Amino acid sequence: MRPLHARYPFFAAAREAVESADVAIATLVAEDAPAVERGVERVERALMEGTVEPDPDEAYGWDTQTELLSYPISRIIVSLVETPAAVDKYARAEADTAYERMLADFDAGDDDVHGEARANLDDFLREFDLDGAVRAESNRNRNSRRAPDHYWVDVGPYLTYSDTDWGADWRLVNRSLADGAVRVTREELSELLREAVRRRVAEGLPFAVRGSDAGDRLADALKPHVERLRNLLSDRGAVNVVYVDSVDPDHFPPCVEALLARAQDGETLPNEAAFALAAFLVGVGLEPEAVGGVVGDANAEELQKRATVLADSSGSQYAPPTCETMQAYDLCVNRDDRCDTIKHPMKYFETATNDADATAADEVAD
Repeated sequence: MRPLHARYPFFAAAREAVESADVAIATLVAEDAPAVERGVERVERALMEGTVEPDPDEAYGWDTQTELLSYPISRIIVSLVETPAAVDKYARAEADTAYERMLADFDAGDDDVHGEARANLDDFLREFDLDGAVRAESNRNRNSRRAPDHYWVDVGPYLTYSDTDWGADWRLVNRSLADGAVRVTREELSELLREAVRRRVAEGLPFAVRGSDAGDRLADALKPHVERLRNLLSDRGAVNVVYVDSVDPDHFPPCVEALLARAQDGETLPNEAAFALAAFLVGVGLEPEAVGGVVGDANAEELQKRATVLADSSGSQYAPPTCETMQAYDLCVNRDDRCDTIKHPMKYFETATNDADATAADEVAD
């Protein structure tokens, strides 16, 4: 197993390395090997933070084999989670992480000490059968060692991997075409490759794990990890976005008030706490940029990034954890009388807002 395989585990060569290794995934799971812990982290960070990079706060790193084997394990886990849109979130996180890595690799010089773990543009083009469909636009200075600023991509692959939802600039009518190819910038080519990665990661997900004795044993062994993720990532169908004219922090449940105060005081919130706060703020209708403004400078970047991952065009992708889950993570604090009548922080906010509106209306009527 090569470092490059661990860096890009969706490469065909990485899959072959896993298949040829004298390691059984079922055995790793049964023994709760380090690759399982890393696989769980991979899924959790993908769904909650939009990245599959290892937690930078961990005091130790993962070896090449553990990192590579965590990828097939994470695919099993995300298939078992069965949360709406989990596959999409996971695939996008894998693709976004690969995108950041490929940009770093493409910009790395030939003398880079991490060269054996790097992939160049040609590697990616070959990987996705695009080596004959993408041509660099020649630099005017033939002696220049600088990477080309533009490339020509055959129309077919361009239409396959581009999306008009990315903006009007991606529409074919707004592009330069010549000899059946579309002119793109170096950055745009990287965007197309990111989409190619996303599609490959998403392909075949979710798949049925249960259904055989071996699959049932695998699912049972992973059940504690899967249940924890399910509890943390509540189904958005249970509690959707609360639409109000304005967001009044006075109507926040005590648990969220406490988390917000901790964030505003500059405390680095634990993973579960940061997720709960970001999901709640998105759920009450705040845009990701507004979330950053609410939590204070120290946590603005981190929680805005989380909010961006959690939000979509129709609102919060995942509702905040339920009251039961908040209690399990010791985040349920300062309970009041209203807490005894509800089972979800979003419901608290909704009822508190409605009660305040009703009181205001009565006062106007009087």
